[in-house]
Formats: sequence, C-alpha cells, structure tokens
Amino acid sequence: MTETATAPAGGLPEAVFDPERLAAVAASGLLDTPAEGTFDDLAELALAITGAQKAFFTVADGRRSFWKAAIGLDAGAVRENDIRDSPCHILIGTGLPLIAEDAVNDPRIRDLAAVGALGIGAWAGYPVVSPEGHVLGGFCVVDQDARPFTPGQTRALQTLARSVSSEIALRQALRQARAAGDASAALARTLQDSLLPPRLAEAPGMDAAAAHLAADATGEAGSNVVGDFYDLFHTRGKNWAAVMGDVCGKGVDAAKVTALARYTVRAEAGQHTHPSVVLHRLHQALAAQRVSDRYLTAALASFRPAADGVGVVGRYASAGHPPALIRRADGSVEELDAPGTLLHPDLPPAQDALKDTTFRLFPGDALLLYTDGITEARDRERGPLFGDARLARTLAATRGWDAARTVDHLRRAVREHSGGHAVDDTALMLLRVAGGPA
Repeated sequence: MTETATAPAGGLPEAVFDPERLAAVAASGLLDTPAEGTFDDLAELALAITGAQKAFFTVADGRRSFWKAAIGLDAGAVRENDIRDSPCHILIGTGLPLIAEDAVNDPRIRDLAAVGALGIGAWAGYPVVSPEGHVLGGFCVVDQDARPFTPGQTRALQTLARSVSSEIALRQALRQARAAGDASAALARTLQDSLLPPRLAEAPGMDAAAAHLAADATGEAGSNVVGDFYDLFHTRGKNWAAVMGDVCGKGVDAAKVTALARYTVRAEAGQHTHPSVVLHRLHQALAAQRVSDRYLTAALASFRPAADGVGVVGRYASAGHPPALIRRADGSVEELDAPGTLLHPDLPPAQDALKDTTFRLFPGDALLLYTDGITEARDRERGPLFGDARLARTLAATRGWDAARTVDHLRRAVREHSGGHAVDDTALMLLRVAGGPA
C-alpha cells in the first residue's frame, strides 16, 4: 500500500523554508515563466487517465505555489496561490503523495482556501523533486466531486511526476553545460554529475562511500560518460535502499534513461520492500515512457537493522547486473547474485525473471555494488582484463578498512592495472556495517 502524507502539525512545515530547497527552486528556472507544451502535455495526459477536470504542475517557494502547468483553468486566470492555501506545502513537508478522495471532509486539506476557491472535491498529487532530492512542488489532479482514485490512476500520476522531475534535471544539466561552453563530452560529463548524488546519505550504523571513474575524454569512449549511476536513500521506517545501474550507450539519450531509472527506483522502493518488485516496476516505466531504446542493467539492495540488533538484514535483486560482493569482517569474499535479465522497453515483462536473494551483514562486513567498467578494465595494449577474480582478491585485501579507504584502494588498483586507460565508465559503492575487527 502506498504511504501517503498527513497534514503537518500547526503552520507551514520547516521544509518549505529550507534554504537548500529554496535554492533548488531558484535553480530550476521555472518560477514566473510561461506555460510550456512539455509540462502541459503531461498534465493533459493526467486528465485523460484519471478523468479529473483540472491538472497542475506547481513550483513553490516560501510564499506562493506557482502553477507552471494549469490545465482546466481559464487562459487568463492567475497562475498561483498563497503557499498556505495550497496542498502543495504538505507534499513539501512530507515528501510523500497526498490522496484526498473527499477533500471537503479530509482533515488534512479541508480548511485550505484552495478547496473552496478551486472547487476541489477530490485531490491527488505527487512530489516533484530536484536532482538533489529537494521537493520543488507537486504534480496533481483535481476533481470537482469526491471520488476514489484507482491504483492504476495513482501509479500513472506517480510516473508522470517522475517524468517532470527527470525533465527538470536534464534542463538544469544542459544549462550548466552551455554556460560553461562545454563540447559534447563535457556536456555528457555535466549530465552525469547532475544524475549522481552529490554526497551519499548516512544510513544509521553504516559506513558508505562511492566513486565514479570517467572513461577517457577522447575518442568514441570519451563521450560515453553518462551511463553509470548509483544512489543510497532512506525508504520508510527503518528501511534503506542502495541501487547501482548501467545504461548502454552515451549522451543525452542515455542520460534520460538514467534520470528515469533513478527517480523510479526511489519512488517505487518507498512502496515495495522487495527489490525484484521495484526492478519490475522500473521495467514497466521504461516501457511506458520510452524515453530511449537503451538497455539497462541494475542491482538493488534493500536493508534494515537486524531484529537482534546485530548488523543488518536485506534483500538483493539484479536485472542483468554484475553480482554484488560481500567482504566479511575476516577478509573472505562472497558473491551475492540473483537471477534476472537486463531491462529494455521492448523486452517481455521481467517480473517472473527477477528474484530476490536474502543476505545478512554483521559488524565489519561490507557490501560492494559496481558496474562492469571495473572488471573489464585493461591497458591500451589490450592486455588482460582486471576481471572478477582480481576484483575479489583486491577487495579481500581491505579487511578491517572503512568504506572510503576501501573504495579508494579499488579505484587505485584498477587505474594501476589499466595504466589510467578507461574505455568505459566505472561506478563503485561500498556499504560497511560499523564495528567489527580493526
């Protein structure tokens, strides 16, 4: 069941005035700008799917909710309202969807001025987020009468909200690249940076580190720098998730898939505890959105503190991705694999081919997620690949090390092996349970 927002206690949520969120709103470049076909089309689609009368994409600063898209209103209508009057501030405060099927009797929104002013009988909305994860506003539909929203309709709204978030991320990356006068390779580099978390979240009791190693900046491989991505994020309760993915290809098309994948996994992992289900939902989003025909591999681990308080327990699923590795506290290395095929819009539904594997990490144990750029690394003379066995031995040699030192050791080892030559991007992320032998 989808977790939905509850109304904030008293006044406006502190998140509305968070300086980092307000900076992200300003950086979006959307406030006080004219309507655009890209966003209006998504809002029109929301109406077609739900049968509602009005649809909005809103961007909210600290005082008002600006309607970048407002379908179902008169062309000359004012395109904003006070942030205190809009349900949008609830989305910002919670980061969760808000589904109010009987608005005038729903204690979360019934006293908001917008309910009467806009004739809201039912309201359903999802957060729109920045590349850094800040809630910029919301994507919602409004019905004049109280009514239920079916699971299919709410899933569609969620997908459309993710599409808006993806569009914003790509626009910002393109603006940054153009401002710097970048050529195509540098543009792809900027896109990559916009689609990787600027810093990893801090999961309780875990030590985490990640690295992204860019392919050579010249030749064909030099422009293939936007396919790898990773993320670590809280889902709900005590649950966390870590994802690693690799999109085939290069340039803006690959970046579009990367953006859709990252936001889809974040959204779906908050609703489903089984990684295989999340990856299946990602496959459905790829087929529905068809932002590109690129292939995608992904590995997803969900985890939480063990019931006995010792380490963490989790589930792992893979969609055609290299198997994760577990480095035990004693230095031994185990392969964590799960069946699953790679994802592509034209492939059959992957649900039956995706399976979960359970795992447990004790103090001092670590989980490594990576892309095949590390195992396929070789020098310019096309010498031996770095390979799976060498990766396992290199990881085993980091017994007792923290996450940052371990990732740095792996990065240095692959660079030394390849002589600094890289034909493909490489991404690494290591999660270590605190404690264990030094």
